[in-house]
Amino acid sequence: MIIDWDKIDTVLLDMDGTILDRHFDDHFWLEHVPKRWSQQNHKTLEYAKEHLYRLFRSQENTLNWTDLDYWSDCLKLDIPVLKQEIEHLIAIHPHVIEFLLFLKHTGKTVWLVTNAHSKTLDLKMKKTRIGAYFDGIISAHQVGLPKEDVRFWGELQSFISYEPERTMLGEDSEANLKTAQTFLIRYLIYISRYSSKIEPSQSEHFTTIEYFKRLIPKKGSSCITI
Repeated sequence: MIIDWDKIDTVLLDMDGTILDRHFDDHFWLEHVPKRWSQQNHKTLEYAKEHLYRLFRSQENTLNWTDLDYWSDCLKLDIPVLKQEIEHLIAIHPHVIEFLLFLKHTGKTVWLVTNAHSKTLDLKMKKTRIGAYFDGIISAHQVGLPKEDVRFWGELQSFISYEPERTMLGEDSEANLKTAQTFLIRYLIYISRYSSKIEPSQSEHFTTIEYFKRLIPKKGSSCITI
């Protein structure tokens, strides 16, 4: 893919796994929540993981998947408080700030577009202080649809004015990139190193980078080839 920044007006960026290390979220849902649930319900950790993973999978690709209030009620746990217990794991991916500064310097409109619940957003924005780098933040819960739904990107235009042909989307979810592709967003970038704890792999369908530094052109140029 050839990226000519002179032909891009709007940049949409996902949050978890894209600009923030998804290790926090993976550890929280796969380890920390089962641990706390097993303690409260006097079950083995092995049983808790089997039981909770099944519940989690049942809500994939829905707004419930990221709704902290839904999971607090379902599991009888205070999920926002549990997140605060391990907030030290919240971290920004390398080179993200450098990329956001480049976008600001070149006059792009930059939106954080995430499936995350408002309580998750509040915690992570307070911890990382990256909110100021964006023109705005939109949660799928405001739109009323998850990004996995093909209708999402059209409904998003009720909140953000953007031309798909002149828009870039950065995501760690190929499912979300596929729905954006259906809406004809032109520049689709897959972030392969979504967690600091995994070995990244190339997408078979989308242009792939590990870090956003790859998208910053050399001084004096507006184009890069990926």
